[in-house]
Amino acid sequence: MATALVTPAFIGCDDDPMRVDAGGGLDAGGALDAGGGVDAGPAEFPVRDIPAPAPLNSLIADIGPLGDPDAEGLRLPAGFTGRKLATSGEMVAGTDYEWHQAPDGGATFATEDGGWIYVCNSEVPIIGGVGAMRFDASGSLVDAYRTLERSNINCAGGPTPWHTWLSCEERAQGLVFETDPWGEVSAIERPALGVFKHEAVCVDPERWHLYLSEDEGDGGFYRFRPAGMNAAGFPDLTAGALEIAEVAADGAVTWHEVPDPSNTSGTSVRNQVAAATRFDGGEGIWYHDGVVYLSTKGDTRVWAYDVVAQSIAVLYDGEAIMDPPLTGVDNVVVSCCGDVLVAEDGGSMQIVAILPSGELKPLVQVTGQDDSEITGPAFDPSGTRLYFNSQRGTTGSGFTYEITGPFHEPA
Repeated sequence: MATALVTPAFIGCDDDPMRVDAGGGLDAGGALDAGGGVDAGPAEFPVRDIPAPAPLNSLIADIGPLGDPDAEGLRLPAGFTGRKLATSGEMVAGTDYEWHQAPDGGATFATEDGGWIYVCNSEVPIIGGVGAMRFDASGSLVDAYRTLERSNINCAGGPTPWHTWLSCEERAQGLVFETDPWGEVSAIERPALGVFKHEAVCVDPERWHLYLSEDEGDGGFYRFRPAGMNAAGFPDLTAGALEIAEVAADGAVTWHEVPDPSNTSGTSVRNQVAAATRFDGGEGIWYHDGVVYLSTKGDTRVWAYDVVAQSIAVLYDGEAIMDPPLTGVDNVVVSCCGDVLVAEDGGSMQIVAILPSGELKPLVQVTGQDDSEITGPAFDPSGTRLYFNSQRGTTGSGFTYEITGPFHEPA
């Protein structure tokens, strides 16, 4: 089995992350002062009483090899089963929602009743937006609906700790929309997060910084520092500093403020800071235990940025491996214990886990859909169900799947 190129310090839990400085100002990691700053007024999204997630242990390292394709063309390890939940252009079973075309980035959200919601972007022009599926506590699909209408080429995005979904437009004048997975509150544009060809976004819940990727061959790696907190105690996304990374030869990162994040001057956001380092096709991004993981499809790399040390290293370099087992690196999600799951755009149509040891372990392969890509991987709150999409399926219409099995166990 090929292994990833890895800096061990970036893997797994951070026992002593730099936390918010309750005494005022910024701490050494650049954290926002939770006790001060700007009050943005009433929260725009409801404060939800969601049960705390049960602690889990990862079993991903113990998963065996992929078996033969099942009736849906899914190659799964022993002990795992798969089902197709939806097909683009067809009604989701038991609902009046027609599943959207080109399903892309997604995430899950625990609900007040013990169930969960899977949200999923639509990467099509003009009518893109976001759809959602709701499940009850038993895992039965009970509803499907729209949470964002008529946005443009919604690719990936990211969940927030305050239970909203940030949906990103992948176009030159693209915006980030904050959306309500429950579909009860209208989506809100967040231009302070920049106007550019967005791919994905994640939130550091210790320092309340947001990190963003850009799907350009000479794209940037961005950080948003909010100006203050709202009445609910979460970052105010209406104002703050958008910054772009400069990476030194030793991996040290310097952040430079972007002068015109709304791109009103006509100079693209990525070209406003001459010192900015170029990232070749930024794709998935995810925060876990003090580390931001970023994939760049143009050079088949997965990066790990240490938010406290403010340094970045290559976790996986497909171009440095003969016949690499993981290519077309795209959407990223991280397990409870630091397994970095990477979905392939093309490649072998697999979701592959980069384990904390550096070993690469395929978890699922979609066969017979070589012209498609895998998108939107996300675990349910129990960690035993993995959701994902085949964006174009077999005929151009996407499929959404659920894989069930022992990915995790209760801690």
